[in-house]
Amino acid sequence: MNTHLSYCFLYDDLADLRCDFEIASDEIASMIGFLRSLVTHDGLRAELTKLNELMYHINPSLRTHLAVSQEELDWLVGKVQEMQETIRARFDKAVSSQGKHEKKPRFVVPQGCTAASYSHIIRNKCKSLVRLLYRYKEQGNPVEDLLFELINVYSGYFYTLALKLNQDHEVEEIEFTSRVYT
Repeated sequence: MNTHLSYCFLYDDLADLRCDFEIASDEIASMIGFLRSLVTHDGLRAELTKLNELMYHINPSLRTHLAVSQEELDWLVGKVQEMQETIRARFDKAVSSQGKHEKKPRFVVPQGCTAASYSHIIRNKCKSLVRLLYRYKEQGNPVEDLLFELINVYSGYFYTLALKLNQDHEVEEIEFTSRVYT
């Protein structure tokens, strides 16, 4: 076996998804770090640093114990809500449903300025991480609900951040309307 391992769990049993989860969360953390290099606003840079560190606390959760808290989830939910308020017109679209006028989140083509486009990539990677976590749970392993919630909120955060970054760079979103899902 290779004596120069880049990570000690790389040769774990293929059915053991813990290493895959750790590699995927490490990839997301690296992407968050890259996104941070693309933004200039100090407050956002600090927020991305905190999210990066939090992702590294998520990383060993399947192998060791849950090292994230409800307070951190609440903080992240609050950040998403704050951002949504600053981009309300981009985030919501008016829809008619059974004679009522309501709002629902928009789905947009994942593009725009470089930082927004990269934020969409991170959003997608977070969804993949949730799926991997679900596969692990379906194998009969215990997984805290908080972990699912937190990673799902990460995905929502990076979606909302993409809209905000495009707004900040005066890039118009292209709304996507599915031919299948309504």
